Amino acid sequence: MSADVLTRPGKKPSSRTPRVSAKAPKLLIAVSLLIGLVSHGWNMFRYPLYLTDEGIYMEQAWSVLKEAKLSPYTYFYDHAPMGWLALAGWVGILPGGFQAFGNAINTGRALMLIVHLASVFLMFETVRRFTASKPAAFLAVFVFNLSPLGVYYQRQVLLDNLMMFWILLGLYLLARRDGRIVTAMGAGACFGLALVTKENALFLLPGCAYLLHKTIREQSNRRFGLSFWWFAVLAPVTAYLLFAQIKNELFPEGLRFSPDNNQLKGHVSLLNTIWWQLHRNSNSSNGLSFTYLLQQSWLFKDRYILIGGVVATVLTLISGRRNRRLRTPMLACALMALGYAFYLSRSALLDFYIAPMVPLFALNLGMFFGWLTRRTNQGGAAVLVACLLVPVLVMPGGFLVKYNARGQLEFSDAYRLPLTQLQEQQVAWIKANIPTNARLIIDDDVWVALHDSNPPYKNAHPHYKATSDPDVRDKVFHSSWENVDYVVMSNKMRDALQRGGETWIIEAIDQHGQTVWQATRGDVSLSIVKIGNTS
Repeated sequence: MSADVLTRPGKKPSSRTPRVSAKAPKLLIAVSLLIGLVSHGWNMFRYPLYLTDEGIYMEQAWSVLKEAKLSPYTYFYDHAPMGWLALAGWVGILPGGFQAFGNAINTGRALMLIVHLASVFLMFETVRRFTASKPAAFLAVFVFNLSPLGVYYQRQVLLDNLMMFWILLGLYLLARRDGRIVTAMGAGACFGLALVTKENALFLLPGCAYLLHKTIREQSNRRFGLSFWWFAVLAPVTAYLLFAQIKNELFPEGLRFSPDNNQLKGHVSLLNTIWWQLHRNSNSSNGLSFTYLLQQSWLFKDRYILIGGVVATVLTLISGRRNRRLRTPMLACALMALGYAFYLSRSALLDFYIAPMVPLFALNLGMFFGWLTRRTNQGGAAVLVACLLVPVLVMPGGFLVKYNARGQLEFSDAYRLPLTQLQEQQVAWIKANIPTNARLIIDDDVWVALHDSNPPYKNAHPHYKATSDPDVRDKVFHSSWENVDYVVMSNKMRDALQRGGETWIIEAIDQHGQTVWQATRGDVSLSIVKIGNTS
């Protein structure tokens, strides 16, 4: 067999494949990127409040750079490490390191802005190439840019945002349909990297695999394309498994699996963590139910993308089955959204788990609009897009404005509230009033700010580690309030203490604590409690 079989382009697209100009509409892309830059960049260092998980990923990136370890504590394979390795790479090239944008989380959020802008380009080109409709592509990225739910979570330093970047890059490569093996392999590598960024990318696999199979089925090198795609998908996953095996942490000791990961005897285990994840549910202390979060958080933040996204996904699934020209990309996008929705409906959740649904719903909306206007000229489709978007921009309670308590119109919270200033004030008070040798129980959002300072607060540890990690629980605090000097309370940290059963910390606060600093804004409340002096 000659070598050119591996790289020979496939057959010409069939007559039912839409003709798409290879020249990108530069003006529309530039406008989309500008909208994304403003909507996600404006006020992003001040809103939303710094999240515990943002702090966790930044402290793990800190450990990669400062200690050459995947975590400053025992790494128990709660997530694959590609996400914070990327964060570490980003911080490593910045002149100011973790303080390049003021503090560690701000520095991570700057990367999230870059990731979002790259995702805007990838989504635009993916929808445009599949539907041959520039208005459909613009509609998709407009919703992606301005959805309040998207703005809220995509500003945050979350593995979900990095995972979706890799998914969108893989879709973009498949949308090119250039018949090259290296393109299929690159798309597979993207999906593999998504899996080792956050494992719930697995629920997008049916849609991505279907898209690959249908996209390359008419190519003469389709067998090679399919094989190399799967090889590239499995390579990062296999490397992760091999890493665990080399450390003798793939299997639990004695092959005794425990649904409670904190009760595992012996060493940590990748497979036992997976076992633990599979046994989590909404009744556990580690997450909430889909119904609760939908009613109490997600619909309040953005009902338009949730309701419209569900409708668009169903319509994409139905109309895609009836249209030969757009069947493959439409069904693939619908399958990805349905696959991730299945995950949300079955797992114990944190509120930011909804983040990937925003780009998935935006993709389905763009694909359906492209199908709906397939017989309409581009000008007519553009007018229809304007009619759809103007109401959600100008109506109170939409994407940009709302009524305040006095009945006056004002910009939405995302563009005006300075919430993170409270956390900056809390850190400043600690550094001004608490000695660096004090033993502190904290939340992860201030971890890097205390450990990356000079001198560092080496005895400042997250509350979860103080009750679950033997190296901290038994060697530093000994599960006793007498070994705690201060508890630094983040917003709603007490709820986390109660859900996690961290009773001895609650006892230290209630029975032996005195509040020495407190700040409140709206429903956000932070405090610092000194332990052992209640007089």
